[in-house]
Amino acid sequence: MWCVRFPEKVFMQPRCRRGWLGSLLAAGAFAVANVGAAEPSSRLERTVLAEGLREPIALDVATDGRVVLAERRGRIAVWNPSGDRLETAGALSVFSGPEDGLLGLALHPGFATNGWIFCYHGTPGVLENRLSRFTLRGDGVLDLASQRILLRVPTRIPKPNHSGGGLAFDAAGCLYLGTGDYTYADRSEGFAPLDHRPGQELNDSERTAANTADWRGKILRIHPEPEGGYTIPAGNLFPPGDPKALPEIYAMGCRNPFRLSLDGPTGRLFWGDVGPDATQPNPARGPAGFDEFHVTRTAGNFGWPYFIADNRPYRRFDFATQASGEPWNPERPVNESPFNTGLRDLPPARPAFLWYPPGPSARWPEVGSGPRSAMAGPTYHFSAQLQSRSKLPVEWDGATFLFDWERGWILGAWLDDREGLARLKPLLPGQKFRRPICLQLGPDGALYLIEWGSRWSDNTDAALVRVAAAQ
Repeated sequence: MWCVRFPEKVFMQPRCRRGWLGSLLAAGAFAVANVGAAEPSSRLERTVLAEGLREPIALDVATDGRVVLAERRGRIAVWNPSGDRLETAGALSVFSGPEDGLLGLALHPGFATNGWIFCYHGTPGVLENRLSRFTLRGDGVLDLASQRILLRVPTRIPKPNHSGGGLAFDAAGCLYLGTGDYTYADRSEGFAPLDHRPGQELNDSERTAANTADWRGKILRIHPEPEGGYTIPAGNLFPPGDPKALPEIYAMGCRNPFRLSLDGPTGRLFWGDVGPDATQPNPARGPAGFDEFHVTRTAGNFGWPYFIADNRPYRRFDFATQASGEPWNPERPVNESPFNTGLRDLPPARPAFLWYPPGPSARWPEVGSGPRSAMAGPTYHFSAQLQSRSKLPVEWDGATFLFDWERGWILGAWLDDREGLARLKPLLPGQKFRRPICLQLGPDGALYLIEWGSRWSDNTDAALVRVAAAQ
């Protein structure tokens, strides 16, 4: 995620570029890719709902239209459409150094009656990121005493890259949490971090993303229970009882699944994964860096750090001797790292459905070029019965909104019957989105999003925004 230091003054570390957003610091200026012909201005419009925000990072929309918004430094606020204003509900005490803070937020499916908010956040003085449940009372106040901690994901000092933070519920009430691989992004020349030398475990993603006994580099799936604990739903990657495999793991082999989404009608899980920095392939190391978008309806292994894009393999590499070995086999990946505490033999790797490099993509020119930061938003289903002047028009029916924090675009993506990418369409391509960082659909059929702003941190132009049918 971040490659900056807090809290006194923010400093960019130019070699560290590939977290959820700070890892994308390859370019010095904000630019929006040219991603296609202009959308007719009579169809959609962008409206700023709230400004004056400090590092807004996540949001969710309640069934009554209220938008619950989180800022990285701990504040939680509520935008109420009836009063058209944003009001503070409360603030968590969070550790907001390097890439941590309040990173993710999701409302429980029963939020209208129980007021439950789930947050993924750092904690001062404790080396862990927590998945916690809080209650937002009927008077709009966040009850801090209501905290119930569900998961504790370990951190450490010094702090490597990629904390993750994506949160989403599915139609069955299962909660998904994306965790980053917690591995240095700038010590492997832009290729896979596979350093097995003693003392170099923070440069080895096999110890996390490829480790079946580690929380990190994963998408975890649990079912929160009313008393504050959780159960393991059927269909996760590993059954309970194996001491070398966590039953909470749904997807492994992730680098930094910072934003993810669940499509209720289809059961599809989407996420973006921020890739490494190599601009060209190297026969001795492996492929160039790509950002990826993944989709699945079933648990699986999605390849990192052994594969990227359409399962292009990295090669084994001895960091001490600089000697290259054989490439990994996506059908039978094995984790032979001395830092691995889980299973040696891993499930087969699955490819991305969309991947793109730093330069222009010949396959998908709509994604443009430049620094990258892939993130996944919701899927839109048009309803003729919904009485709303704001709802997106029918031509967006079935589109999943993919977005890139660094390039500033939002694209509608349609999949075919085999869950391959069928087409892409830019949303308001003439409109500059100032680093979109979280997207959700509201009950009115409009798209709500956070624009992080033009700078790396403490922006004056961060905003809560709605994209809706033009009135």
